[in-house]
Formats: sequence, structure tokens, C-alpha cells
Amino acid sequence: MTTSSISPQGAQPVSHTPEGGARAADADHSHIAPGEIAVGVIIGRASEYFDFFVYGIASVLVFPAVFFPFEQRLEGVLWAFVIFSFAFIARPFGTVISMAIQRRFGRETKLTIALFLLGTSTAGIAFLPGYASIGFTAIVLLSVFRFAQGLALGGSWDGLPSLLALNAPPNKRGWYAMLGQLGAPLGFFVASALFAYLYSSLPLADFLDWGWRYTFYVAFAINVVALFARLRLVATDEYSRLLEERELQPTSVVELTRSQGANLLIGAFAALASYALFHLITVFPLSWISLYSDQSITEFLIVQMVGAVFGAIGIVASGLIADRIGRRFTLGGLAAMIAVFSGFAPTLLDGGRIGQDIFIVLGFALLGLSYGQAAGAVTSNFEAKYRYTGAALTADLAWLIGAAFAPLVALGLSAHFGLAFVSVYLLSGALGTLAALGLNRALARD
Repeated sequence: MTTSSISPQGAQPVSHTPEGGARAADADHSHIAPGEIAVGVIIGRASEYFDFFVYGIASVLVFPAVFFPFEQRLEGVLWAFVIFSFAFIARPFGTVISMAIQRRFGRETKLTIALFLLGTSTAGIAFLPGYASIGFTAIVLLSVFRFAQGLALGGSWDGLPSLLALNAPPNKRGWYAMLGQLGAPLGFFVASALFAYLYSSLPLADFLDWGWRYTFYVAFAINVVALFARLRLVATDEYSRLLEERELQPTSVVELTRSQGANLLIGAFAALASYALFHLITVFPLSWISLYSDQSITEFLIVQMVGAVFGAIGIVASGLIADRIGRRFTLGGLAAMIAVFSGFAPTLLDGGRIGQDIFIVLGFALLGLSYGQAAGAVTSNFEAKYRYTGAALTADLAWLIGAAFAPLVALGLSAHFGLAFVSVYLLSGALGTLAALGLNRALARD
């Protein structure tokens, strides 16, 4: 076995009988390097984030005109953000349903259903006629497809992030925890580049008529391919055996809530600052610029792509920092920095192009540093038998509490009462993280 291969901790010793020897030989083939697991994690997360940001950007640039043409521009964006939140509301339900399916029919069946549902809903959005063609039915169908996307994403949990965390060397936990998070800036960069190209290359009428649909065609293709790749990965005997030995199997949600309810909430709030900042750097600024700035949409998307690069650098740096000082201090220190950043947010957003660009680049850097360790906050709290379901539900709750309504709340309050409310929102997320970290003994032991 190479030095990079990590044996499952706590595996039972194999006897020296001929039957035991056969098991030992077979077990040698189940030693899987953390880097190999990381590939599966990155593939899955990057595809999810690409789909995620395609919908988010379309909520600003496309859906107000296509599905809410009867509203003023601001109200149209706000209604689009309402539907945007439906996927985050649906994700916990998708996780609960999918865990029941997996317990009865197996992981492969669960992921196949998730693949079919995600592909159908994304393709449905791509081919969906606008309000001008079918009236209010278009809004209803958009809402249904968006909710279905959330159910599918809840069902796509494969346990690979938890497996990666458990198989990482003790002195490299932070490094391996951040690898899956790289999918966020990668997905955002590609989605922004695709929209920037289409938006700048087509007349606005053509872009709103058919050009935007290509982004959903691409999202459909990427998600289907990525889910098939993950399905083939987790269906192998080696991974199935390793997942079982690590006790990464679904448990009853009722039992989980009764036994680990406090850890669910602590884990969700421990990463709240990161999730609150997430949409206030990506989706919300684009809506604010499109409504209240003279900066070109294409130019701003390019600035956000540059910001995504800084975010990726921050994520990588977070792994090095967390391995040196610990995830708890890393998350706490970044929450404090986000709190400070929140005080400057209104001035920067209202400071013309230079101020807005600084807000994006600096915000992405902070997001990368903090979000890079958000996965560690999600997975570290639970006893072994609850880690699989607990990690999935905690992530769902973190998205729901911290990010689902962030664009809607930030834009609605800022448009009517001023940009100071962006500071309030970010500050509340930072304080939530600091409070949760103070209670999170599991992270304190890392």
C-alpha cells in the first residue's frame, strides 16, 4: 500500500485463517487514497454549484422580464428571488425522503432517482415558455421545477465529503475539508463566463427569448454526467465497503433529531457567517448593479469572475491555516473579519465602480477563507452512526437559515430602507457563527 492510502480506522482485524486471508487480500483493494475520494467530491460539488449559479444569475438577468413582465423591474427581481429560495426550502425534505429510499432500496436507487429528477427539472426550466405565452402557468411551473431541483439536490447526497473527512490524515483535516468547497468558485466562474458571453454577444431580445436557455442546457448536461460519475463511483465494491466500515449509512431522521438535535443546530449556525456572505457576494450584488448602477452587466460579471479566483485562493489558504491553528479558530477569526467587513459594505456598494469592485474582490477572498472550512463545521459534531444523515441535514439547514433568503432580504430592505441593512444581515450571520462556535465542543477538540 502506498503511503497516501488511508486504511479505515476502527476496522476489525482479519484472522489468519484461509477465509480471513482472503478477506485481507480483498481489503487491500479497498484502501482508497483521500485524493481519489476528493475527485468524486469536487466533481459532485462543482456540478451542483454550476447549476446553482446558473439559476441565481438567471433570477436577476432573465426571469424578471420573462416570467414577471407585468411587474416593475425591482418587484420582478424580488419575485424571482422568492422562487429562488424554493430549492433551499425543499432540500431538507429531499434529504429526508432520499434517506428513507436508501434504507429500503439502496444508494444506487436513491442517486438514480435524484439524477432523473434533477435532469427533468433543469430541462423543464430550459424549455419553459414565458408569461407572454402561457400566462401565470409559467410562474407555477417555474416554481414547481425549482422546488424539484431542491428535492433532487437533497437526494444527491452520497456521503463522499464525510468519507473524505474521516479518511484524511489527522494533520491534514483542514486541507482535505476545503477540497470539495473548491466547487463553489469553479461553478460560479463557469456560470458567470457563460452568461457574460451570451449577454454580450446577443441582442437583448434574443438573449431573453432563447439565448439564456443554453445555460440550462449546459447545466442539464453537466449535472447528468456528474451524477452518473458519482453513481459509478459509490456503486463500486471498494467504496461501498469503505462507506459501511465508516458507518456512513442513513439513519432515522426522528432518531437523529432526538439524539443529535443540538448538534444539528450548532453545526448549521457554526457556518452561518459563510453562508450569509455567500449570496451577498454572488447573487445580490448583481441585482443591485443591474438596478442601481451604470456599470455594464458584462463588465461586472467579469469582475465577479476575478473575485471567484480570489475566492478559490482563499479556500486553498483556509486549508493551510486550519491545519495550523484549527478549524474552530479559523471559522471564529473569519467570522470576526466578516463582521468588520459588514461595516464597510454599504460604503463600498455605494462607492461607484471602484468601491463595488473592491466589495466583490475583498468579499470573495473572505468568503473563500471562511467557506473553505464550512464542511468541517458540518461533519465534525456527530457520532459515527449519525454522521451520514447528520452532515446532509446540517448542510441543508445552514443553506436554509443563512443563504436561502439572503438575496431577497438584502435587496428588498436595501431598496426601501438603504444599504445599511446589508451590514445588519452580515453582522447577524457573524454573531451567529461566533455564538455557535462557543457552544461547539466537537470543533474545540479539533
